[in-house]
Amino acid sequence: MMISTKGRYALRVMIDLAEHAGGYVPLKEIAERQDISEKYLEIIIKSLVKEKILMGQRGKGGGYRLNKAPDAYTIGGILRITEGSLAPVACLDEKSEQCHRMHDCRTIKIWQGLDALIAEYLDGITIADLMESHKPGDNYVI
Repeated sequence: MMISTKGRYALRVMIDLAEHAGGYVPLKEIAERQDISEKYLEIIIKSLVKEKILMGQRGKGGGYRLNKAPDAYTIGGILRITEGSLAPVACLDEKSEQCHRMHDCRTIKIWQGLDALIAEYLDGITIADLMESHKPGDNYVI
């Protein structure tokens, strides 16, 4: 499993919107702060709006905002929207055909275990957690 720029940028957008909550945030501002092309952000945001993760408003004062509080969004959930499956092997991907060797596969338990660990880990982290880990003044070194 390799997370693409689409998934990584979606997380950055979600954190940015959470940190600038209080109204609709223009796409241009997000693109500038995150140093991401507006055109590419449009593609990413479109998928998040479609899944009702974000809400968009056109016109003056428009932009995007989170539909829920930052602690309601898990990293796993966002990555599944942007990346599709997070399964480490194709035979565990719900959209793939069932492997005809699965019942005899000696390694399937390894992949199922890894899949469970990935899901547990990514579903245990929220956008709010990522905001917490980067508070201003919390970056000193002793």
